Amino acid sequence: MPAFRSFLFDLDGTLVDHFKAIHRCYAYTLPRVGYPAPTAQQVRDAIGGGLEHALSNFVPPEKIQEALAVYREYWSRTMLDDVTAMPGALELLEGLHAKGAVLAVLTNKHAPSSRLICDKLGFSPYLKATVGAGDTPWLKPQRELSEYALKLMGGVPESALLVGDSPFDIDAAHNGGFPCWVVTTGTHSAEELREAKADGILPNLRAIGLKLGLA
Repeated sequence: MPAFRSFLFDLDGTLVDHFKAIHRCYAYTLPRVGYPAPTAQQVRDAIGGGLEHALSNFVPPEKIQEALAVYREYWSRTMLDDVTAMPGALELLEGLHAKGAVLAVLTNKHAPSSRLICDKLGFSPYLKATVGAGDTPWLKPQRELSEYALKLMGGVPESALLVGDSPFDIDAAHNGGFPCWVVTTGTHSAEELREAKADGILPNLRAIGLKLGLA
């Protein structure tokens, strides 16, 4: 087992379950810009890569900015409704922090929203940084974002690990020069994650903790 010292965590589907709120926002937004409300499965299939990328699955390019404005206004009022920590999330962060690891969140979710969520769920005391959309010009899987986050943590690729749930996370880690372990609690199957060349595939965060030697 490599001696990991820097741990970067994705947020949605990895540390938190926010899908009910996300689907509600899509169902609110799309009818208001002239398109039908999507099913939960349609939203699951679309998300990843940032909000603008996801919305492009439902509206044409000329409607993206209008949809973003509607979504963000509603999201700002309701985003803390129905957000829950994944089982084992807080215990994993606590355990790694107690062992001296440096932890950060690396997400394509709106950065201020991400920090509010981490505050609400009690994650923030264990995090060196929470890096999200809008903090930099980059999004996962761009190499520059992974390098930026790792630099904030004072880490190096040789002792870093990204824990996520999607091919975006896998590519973000590999582009930054470090491995990615994924959980299957998000929107991608184990087979999809295997095809994306994950370095480890585990069912949940508690299994991650066990693999890292946490009781």
